[in-house]
Amino acid sequence: MVGIRGRGGHRRAGRLLVVLGAVTALGLTACGSDDDTAPKPWPSGADDHPKVQAAPKPSAKIAFQPAAGAQNVNPAAPARVTVADGKIESLTLTNPAGKKVIGKLSPDATSWTVGEPLGFSKKYTWSGTAVGADGERKEIAGAFTTVTPDYLVDASINTGDGKTYGVAMPIAVTFDSAVGDKAAAERAMVVRTSVPVQGAWAWLDDRRAHWRPKTYWPAGTSVTVNLNLYGVSYGDGVFGADDMTSHFTIGRNQVVKANAKTHRVLVYRGGKLIQNFPASMGLDSDPGRVTNSGTHVVMSKHETYKMTNPKYKYFNVEVPWAVRISNNGEFIHGYGPSVWAQGNTNVSHGCVNLSPDNAKVYFDEALVGDPVEVTGTDKQLDPADGDYYDWAIPWAQWVGMSAAG
Repeated sequence: MVGIRGRGGHRRAGRLLVVLGAVTALGLTACGSDDDTAPKPWPSGADDHPKVQAAPKPSAKIAFQPAAGAQNVNPAAPARVTVADGKIESLTLTNPAGKKVIGKLSPDATSWTVGEPLGFSKKYTWSGTAVGADGERKEIAGAFTTVTPDYLVDASINTGDGKTYGVAMPIAVTFDSAVGDKAAAERAMVVRTSVPVQGAWAWLDDRRAHWRPKTYWPAGTSVTVNLNLYGVSYGDGVFGADDMTSHFTIGRNQVVKANAKTHRVLVYRGGKLIQNFPASMGLDSDPGRVTNSGTHVVMSKHETYKMTNPKYKYFNVEVPWAVRISNNGEFIHGYGPSVWAQGNTNVSHGCVNLSPDNAKVYFDEALVGDPVEVTGTDKQLDPADGDYYDWAIPWAQWVGMSAAG
């Protein structure tokens, strides 16, 4: 207790206590604040601040593609499981026989995607677990069923893996039945080239789609064709049966120019003339024997070939070094009996006749896919002349024959 000294020198503690008591009675502290609202000291030994309660961590959220229980699923469509707020711990997809489907887990373990084609008319079952951010496990369980097709359509392609073709070679895809949704089929057919090449698909009819460049292929181009047709819906319950690929190379640039008026066959390699052969072409006075003008394409080669034409009464006439340039019976081949006319007169039944020796020289140099540009007649190559009349169609018209635009 602090004493207050009075006039007489005596301490007057009693009076101080009275004064303090009066202050307290008025409800004031010594600093003049309201007692009820003044900050209270934190209890001795407690933390400096109160703790905030942490939010609970979420559980795993599982999503299926296609949805669990889905029916009539396209087997070529993506199939996966994804997990939000968690990770996949284990997962399998099995077919009706219990065989596991190949798939891949993402690096962050939040998705698993099917990595192989599924089958038609099958039920597939998911089984596994996921662990959420809350540490709790959840079961991954579900199933879906793929569509049952009414009919499957097969396709074939004219180019072979590892083959080398000439600069006019078209890519020809032939379906074994009419295709309803041509645009869907066309979008699934992809052509990739090692150098930029402008080209387009065109439908010659309901079963045949060809791809060709706007101008001849650049020499040395590597070409890969992916026909991703498996599972493509062509409409009315009809689907593509299989995928297919083809990788080939374009060889040197060789162009043959055959002129029915000059009776010559000129062979150009890389733009330079390398051969100049006398020739005899189709008889001008008979429309059934005239050689067609237009750009033909070498289709096949035969060391010997037997020619038959009942209309003109010849059967199994064997000729050497025959190079087919259309499906209407036109060849470049050797023929000894017409050597007298080669270089001056057209006497054949539509083929381009060379001497056997010259035919052998040309045969050895020819590649399937080489262009043979015939001029000098009043009859033009057209769709009636077989599979490879692609170059007889002007580019603007060709592009208009695409189904996908």
